[in-house]
Amino acid sequence: MTYEFERKQKIVVLGGGPGGYEAAIAGAQLGAEVTIVERIGIGGSAVITDVVPSKTLIATAEAANAIGEAAELGVQFFARGEKGQPVRPEVAVNLAAVNKRLIGLARQQSEDMRSELVRAGVRIVTGEGRLDGSSAVIVSTAQGGKGKDFDRIEADTIVLSVGASPRILPAAQPDGERIMTWTQLYDLPSVPEHLIVVGSGVTGAEFASAYTALGSKVTLVSSRDQVLPGEDADAARVIENVFKRNGMTVLSKSRAESVVRTEEGVIVTLSDGRTVAGSHCLMAVGSIPNTAGIGLEQAGVQVTESGHVRVNRVARTSRPNIYAAGDCSDLLMPLASVASMQGRTAVFHAMGDAVSPFEQRNVTSNIFTQPEIATVGWNQKQIEEGIAQGDIYKLPLKSNPRAKMLGIKDGFVKLFARTGSGTVIGGVIVAPRASELIFPLALAVEHRLTVDEVARAFTVYPSLSGSISDAARAMHIVL
Repeated sequence: MTYEFERKQKIVVLGGGPGGYEAAIAGAQLGAEVTIVERIGIGGSAVITDVVPSKTLIATAEAANAIGEAAELGVQFFARGEKGQPVRPEVAVNLAAVNKRLIGLARQQSEDMRSELVRAGVRIVTGEGRLDGSSAVIVSTAQGGKGKDFDRIEADTIVLSVGASPRILPAAQPDGERIMTWTQLYDLPSVPEHLIVVGSGVTGAEFASAYTALGSKVTLVSSRDQVLPGEDADAARVIENVFKRNGMTVLSKSRAESVVRTEEGVIVTLSDGRTVAGSHCLMAVGSIPNTAGIGLEQAGVQVTESGHVRVNRVARTSRPNIYAAGDCSDLLMPLASVASMQGRTAVFHAMGDAVSPFEQRNVTSNIFTQPEIATVGWNQKQIEEGIAQGDIYKLPLKSNPRAKMLGIKDGFVKLFARTGSGTVIGGVIVAPRASELIFPLALAVEHRLTVDEVARAFTVYPSLSGSISDAARAMHIVL
């Protein structure tokens, strides 16, 4: 008697970042033969040089900031001098130790993810990969460009998750010592005396906030009227006011033309002819997808003018068996959570499993400044422009009893509810740990809860989350 077995579907994932990792895990769970190709380590730049190390650095900055603000709560730090008298100690940040810790944490996270892939039965290939038509991947596994060592891997389905890299300006070439991208900051031996941050988007604002807390003098060069362009205007205003109050110099409507290294530091020349001198410069002017030279055109995969891969709501490209997830796709939401969801969705769709394309409006995002900014759903600008119909309610956080106890003065909770029905369609939270507080609003948006349904849920008294129910209660719909 003979038996016929169905051949396993072969999936090749190009890139081991959050999107690629989740795609590989999903494929293995569904019984596919999965190979993942990654050049720097599982987790990709998100884990090794971006999200994990940057948020670890920010956690240290928050700790330093908390020590500085402890006196407002009645906590004082003193040491004893030679004659027994109290001496106020200085708070110092050992950046070399901080960087060693964050790099170690990033590598550990990468190893943990690698172990999960191995346990799931995923084959891991270290090397540079590119498409060979639409049904195979060529991988160069030679180290340092020496020798000739190539693998050709056949695939039924290919998932592109090649990520993005910092955008480099011709007149501001990073040297890794004085002029840096955000991937190079972790080699600094000490806190910069004067850090100039070019770019006031999410990355620029986060690092400007962190290094101010760590003790650097910081100058933020912003080409827009306000920091964090594109974010909620009230939230951006709070953050900019906090920046200035903490001693940061914010140069609005200022575009950097060039950055050059000097004997003692750097000089940034602005478009109006002004110059700013500092010890170091961080270039945070966006990113570009890592899609050049990987065979997209030859495979018939469409890309945008910026080089991003065009995808539909299930992460499928113009080639039916090729998908793309994360920063290399044209979804233009550089969030690890979105990349992960795209990766899973792509594989579920490719293998015929049930799939629910996610709604971009339901995605939560967070900016890790101090305080944080968390958002979900429709925004105020869309409501004011008539794109969405909704009512707006804003509740300052300083009215919250828990906030008073913690000494929190900045921030707010803002809710957007559908006019008439009261269905929650979005929200903004500016607060410490806003990334944790946004979850109830994310649930409300995802499950179309009304403000009255949100208000009926019990919150702890006192708690910061109480402001969410207070705001919802203020938007009560009279039936």
